[in-house]
Amino acid sequence: MGSRERHMRQRSKTHAIPLIIVSLVGFLFIAGIAFGVGMLGNINRWLSDLPDYTDPDQYMVSEPTTVLDANGTEIATLYVQNRESVTIDQVSQYVLDGTVATEDERFYEHNGVDLIGIARAVMVQLTGGSEGASTITQQLVRNTILSEEQFDNTIERKVREAFIAIKMEEVYSKEEILMMYLNTIYYGHGAYGIETAAQTYLSKSAKDLTLAEAALLVGLPNAPSRYDPTVNPDYAVQRRNTVLNRMCSNGKITEEERDAAQAEPLTLNVNSIPESGTLAHPYFVDYVKSLLQEEFSSDMIFKGGLTVKTTIDPNLQALAEQTAVERMNAEGADELQVGMVVVDPKTGYIKAMVGGKDYYADENHVNHALSRRSTGSSFKTFTLAAAIKAGMSPNVLLNCSSPLKVWGTEFSNYGNHNYGERTLASATAVSSNTGYVQVAEAIGNQKIIDMCASMGIDTTDEIANFQDVPSLTLGTASITPLEMAEAYTALANGGYHREAVAITEITSRTGKVIYQHEDNPDQIMTTGEAEAVTDVLKGVMSSGGTGYYGRPNIDQPVAGKTGTAGTANRTSDLWFVGYTPELVCSIWTGRSGTNASFSGYGTADLPLPIFKAFMTQALSGVAREEFPEGDTPDYKANSSWDFSGSKYKDPDEEEEDENKEEEEGTETPSEGTETGGNTGGSTGGNTGGTTGGNTGGNTGGSTGGGNAGGGNTGGGNTGGGDTGGGNTGGGETTPPSGGGTGGGTGGGNTGGGETPPPSGGGETGGGTGGTTS
Repeated sequence: MGSRERHMRQRSKTHAIPLIIVSLVGFLFIAGIAFGVGMLGNINRWLSDLPDYTDPDQYMVSEPTTVLDANGTEIATLYVQNRESVTIDQVSQYVLDGTVATEDERFYEHNGVDLIGIARAVMVQLTGGSEGASTITQQLVRNTILSEEQFDNTIERKVREAFIAIKMEEVYSKEEILMMYLNTIYYGHGAYGIETAAQTYLSKSAKDLTLAEAALLVGLPNAPSRYDPTVNPDYAVQRRNTVLNRMCSNGKITEEERDAAQAEPLTLNVNSIPESGTLAHPYFVDYVKSLLQEEFSSDMIFKGGLTVKTTIDPNLQALAEQTAVERMNAEGADELQVGMVVVDPKTGYIKAMVGGKDYYADENHVNHALSRRSTGSSFKTFTLAAAIKAGMSPNVLLNCSSPLKVWGTEFSNYGNHNYGERTLASATAVSSNTGYVQVAEAIGNQKIIDMCASMGIDTTDEIANFQDVPSLTLGTASITPLEMAEAYTALANGGYHREAVAITEITSRTGKVIYQHEDNPDQIMTTGEAEAVTDVLKGVMSSGGTGYYGRPNIDQPVAGKTGTAGTANRTSDLWFVGYTPELVCSIWTGRSGTNASFSGYGTADLPLPIFKAFMTQALSGVAREEFPEGDTPDYKANSSWDFSGSKYKDPDEEEEDENKEEEEGTETPSEGTETGGNTGGSTGGNTGGTTGGNTGGNTGGSTGGGNAGGGNTGGGNTGGGDTGGGNTGGGETTPPSGGGTGGGTGGGNTGGGETPPPSGGGETGGGTGGTTS
């Protein structure tokens, strides 16, 4: 790589003290800290007991961190293995240039504290922005010899850090400091130091890295979990390109070199490095590590001797792993994966997390509980919640015919089932696409997006794809199973959002409590509104609803929503999110990776049976508890809502359909169809035939509301076209013949209505409603 320019600073002790004082005063002044005579006394006191930063042993202190479950039983110890230090001649020049350009562009000009950088950061903050000002030297101090203080956001810690950074630059050359930084910083995925990172992600030495590869690794320390290329490749590429832009703007590479490197696809050759002794629940332990890495230095986590108490319930965790894996294996779904999260809605505590079928069989250890996936019709819950909060009654009538033109676009129900006129509650039970796009149009997508954000979903994430498109309500957005579980807790607990919690307490090696979780719920809807949403979602679990086959054998009220995403002929994601007053359970099943599809499975094959088996055992013998009750929401008059859906057929086609329906009304279905509510079912099933399904549906909807059947069975897929994607959402069929959903992202429409079980007949009217057959 040729000769390297050496940067050395030779200072005498005579000049060092004034320089340090001037730098510290400037640092404090620019940072906005009041400086006076009294501050000088404080500084002297703060600097009286500094660690010996010239002693190499200061970098060798190591005590593993212990992770405990909710019962106080050890489930993992975190420590570092296989950290390999290298010299500057063993590292690609691209790494050196990229690190300086990205982390500290004035590294070769300042004396350990960058006063210009601090001034710039202060100005950015004053204008409402955010920008860091820590130099590479300061980061090195914070992550190593002051690692136990790095969580103290005090003036004392900042002064001590700045002082040591300045003093370090008297003792060590710039090259030495840069290499100390590169040999100790955490790059994620168990990799400490640039050499280990290169071997971990690319299976090559740090000296052999190309420009694109070096930029990829240089970008990781900023947020190792977020930019992990094995988990979030899109984020990793975005960060890599940011590093390349900074290298170009700093004159380290040309625009042509930058453009060529940015055009390169992400190519990995992963070689995992062990970093801990995990005794149980490896996916959850990995998640806990990622949370720690957001708040603490790598040295503090893996050498600081912390004790971390978590929320995981060992019994529920073992049960979740067992039921998920057993069902996947029983169905022969060898190529499919599962992600599952169980949360206590009263506390937000994560009680179980399943990231896949076998952690050790997957060399990348992808945690599917944290992976963003298209949600299909399970997203309709957020539209429902937004609609009720906006004053729309669950009994408002919708035209759920199929196909139907809404927003100038044609939509269809799954299998093109014509559900006729139904209440919002009934349309939810059968998951009518055409009904829900009208609801979304009536209230506006922004209300839906705002509801998602208030329930804990990151709607600003580019990859989440929260676009203001007609198909948003059908599940075009990508959400993680963890986010879905967190969001649904607000429905189970009476309208309060709590962030999903994995860690309750952290203590230092001396026993000092340095973190304690505090419960700060945020009421995002009234208890009555949450109750109304839950009452509608109970209908999904009733006979004729799409979630009926997942109803657990327990004496508890149960609510939930199914979801399927994919293309017209192939499925990519199967969902079920269900809850009782005690637990919320979010389940995703599908194939790993983007654009991965499959066929032959529906929600009735995988997520619903997993939910049923888990909740049946988890809540066996638990005394019945009801969902919180509140005042009935102040609904607007049903006539005040303007639903623009119109049948997308000409009059002749409509007349033909009506004649066909009259003829079919005299036939008896091959399987008995349950129609109406408590007393109308048997009549509709035995004598009503298809007419019972249709007529009972309309009558029940207009008189009773309640849950839905429909008389339509089987799966099937409908394509469509809306700016390049399939318009028609598919949807889940509870029978094994279930189909996929339509659409793509950004133009096509995903998600959609699930077909109810074969026993579903006319719309359930509640009470004695819907008995016409």
